[in-house]
Amino acid sequence: MTKSTKQKSSYNYNKDTKTPSTAMILAAGLGIRMRPITDTTPKPLIEVNDRALIDHAIDRLEESGVKTVVVNLHHLGEKIEAHLRKRPSPEILFSHEPDQRLETGGGVKQALPLLGDDPFFVINGDMLWLNGSQSALARMARTWNGEIMDALLMLHSTVDAYGYDGVGDFTLDPLGLIARRLESEVSPLLFSGVQILTPKMFIGAPDGPFSLNLLYDKAIEAGRLYGMVHDGEWFHVGTPDGLNQAETYMNLRYAGNKRR
Repeated sequence: MTKSTKQKSSYNYNKDTKTPSTAMILAAGLGIRMRPITDTTPKPLIEVNDRALIDHAIDRLEESGVKTVVVNLHHLGEKIEAHLRKRPSPEILFSHEPDQRLETGGGVKQALPLLGDDPFFVINGDMLWLNGSQSALARMARTWNGEIMDALLMLHSTVDAYGYDGVGDFTLDPLGLIARRLESEVSPLLFSGVQILTPKMFIGAPDGPFSLNLLYDKAIEAGRLYGMVHDGEWFHVGTPDGLNQAETYMNLRYAGNKRR
C-alpha cells in the first residue's frame, strides 16, 4: 500500500474512535481589542445570547461526553474561576499563569499533567460555533486518527465567518493535510480555534511562553497536521463588531442564512 493510499483511507471517519474525555479552554488572553469591556470583564465571560462565551464552549464539550475541562487563567482569572466554580459539571480544573502569559503553546504545555496521556480538545476562549448537520466535536472525534495525526484543526470558510476580517490561515488538500497560506495569498480557510491535540506533540517543546504555531509548523513539515472543515456557523468575538454580529445573528427569528 502506498503512503498516499494509506493516508486517504486513514482520513475517513473512524467509527471506533472515542471522543476525548478531557479538554482545555484557552482563557488567559488580555482581550485588548475588546477594551474597555475587558478592563473589568475577562473576554471568556462576555455574554452572547445571555450566556458567557466560556459556558457556550463548555456546554458543547459536555454534550459531547467530555468529563474534565482545564482552563488556563491570567487576566482577571479570579473572575473566571469564581464564575466556573458555580457549574455543577463537568469537572473543571484550573491552570494558573500568575506571573506571565504563557501564550497558547506554553499554556497547554503547562497544563499537560492535568490533561492526561490521551488526545484532548483545545478551544479558544474568544469564539462561538454552532453545529451544522452534526455535532462538530463528534465529527472531529470520528475524523481523528492518532496513527497519522499530531493535531486536527477545525477550519472554517473565511468568507462565511462572522466577526472576522483577516485573509485566512490555511489550505487543505483532498487528503485533509494542512498547508500554510502563502504570504501574498488569501486563503479560503481560517483556523476556528477548535482542535484535537496529542500530548506527544509537545515532546521537545520549549519552556515558557510560545505559540502553538511553532508546533503546527513542525507537524506540517512532518505531514501530520490535518484539518476538518466546519459545516455550521462560526463567530469570532474578539472585537465589539464581532460581538455585535454574533448577538444580531443569535437574535434573528429565522437565523440560518450563510453570511455570504
